[in-house]
Amino acid sequence: MPSVLYESTLKSLPLLGRGKVRDNYAVGDDKLLIVTTDRLSAFDVIMGEPIPDKGRVLNQMANFWFDKLAHVVPNHLTGVAPESVVAPDEVPQVAGRAVVVRRLKPILVEAVVRGYLTGSGWKDYQASGSVCGVALPAGLQNAQRLPEPIFTPAAKADIGHHDENITFAEVEQRIGAELAARIRDISISLYKTAADYAATRGIIIADTKFEFGLNDDGKLYLMDEVLTADSSRFWPADQYRVGTNPPSFDKQFVRDWLEAQPWSKAPPAPKLPHEVIDKTAAKYREALERLTGQPLHG
Repeated sequence: MPSVLYESTLKSLPLLGRGKVRDNYAVGDDKLLIVTTDRLSAFDVIMGEPIPDKGRVLNQMANFWFDKLAHVVPNHLTGVAPESVVAPDEVPQVAGRAVVVRRLKPILVEAVVRGYLTGSGWKDYQASGSVCGVALPAGLQNAQRLPEPIFTPAAKADIGHHDENITFAEVEQRIGAELAARIRDISISLYKTAADYAATRGIIIADTKFEFGLNDDGKLYLMDEVLTADSSRFWPADQYRVGTNPPSFDKQFVRDWLEAQPWSKAPPAPKLPHEVIDKTAAKYREALERLTGQPLHG
């Protein structure tokens, strides 16, 4: 049976805050418990209905990638079992959907890497011939593979607001040239490593975003989530065609349904019908199984 958790209600740990999808709790002074719920946001609005098992799928997929990419950059995982830091009656809320991580100082820049021209990047290119200030060759088509992956950062916005695309020069101004260059180079390396692996599984990673944080000694860590269907655009390679929008293993199905509704893209969101919820849940599970070769645990 699918498990559903729209919002965690742990009493044994201090709640630090809730994001669009994740609830964060303090574990002592130096660690966090991150619980990935089944909430779904689209157009920066949180839907009123959960997507069954979505949080467990995202958690398992992120952990798969953290392990596979650990040789590129250290990550925030501690290896502490989430079940060990909550009260016994709270274990069902964290089983399979939570991690205990290092408490880091987040770098408030989304490290977006694009290997293909799509989404807001395609719109930017049509208007200016570039994406986030990165000039591209003329004559590219929608969904076309770029000559090389490009780093197109965004400034993190508060919940309910869109992240804002910024240039690399603006990243340098915000966090310093040396750290900006490190994050750019690591992000592109992570993307290339992941994209090469995904290609062996029949999946194209069109674009993705990474988040980083620093510990008290200034050491850089990969944090938050990595290469999930929420943070990435996955396309089935066998359905990929240049000039069209390939089907995605993510919440695009929800977005497409919402676009057809009379809705201003402000809260509250329209109530999602059962068939949209079920199809979206199936898309997330299919992404996990196709990419990792593993079914959803437990």
